[in-house]
Amino acid sequence: MQVTAKASFIRITPRKLGLLADEIRGKGINEALTYLQFSPRRRTAGVLFTLLKSAVANADQKKTVDVDTLYVKTLLVGQGTTLKRFRPRAKGSAFRINKKTSHVSVTLAER
Repeated sequence: MQVTAKASFIRITPRKLGLLADEIRGKGINEALTYLQFSPRRRTAGVLFTLLKSAVANADQKKTVDVDTLYVKTLLVGQGTTLKRFRPRAKGSAFRINKKTSHVSVTLAER
């Protein structure tokens, strides 16, 4: 049995989320949550921690799934829309700042 959860338009770059996603992909759910809880990348880990907790809650709603045997089957991080902002520069010109967003989806499965 597989369970999914998604988070869209997260204001963290996909590259930063991808670094943590690589670390917890394939791990058991308890091990992955513990890893994220004590990760030094607090803001990024907090988003993934909340998403994994949401997926576990989705699995708990289905009475046929044993929550203790779940593991992170897939964890996909993709690029969302880019917010374009401008800063004033010298001689009346402008400098563009790209603020990237991410889409994350997680699939949990039973072992």
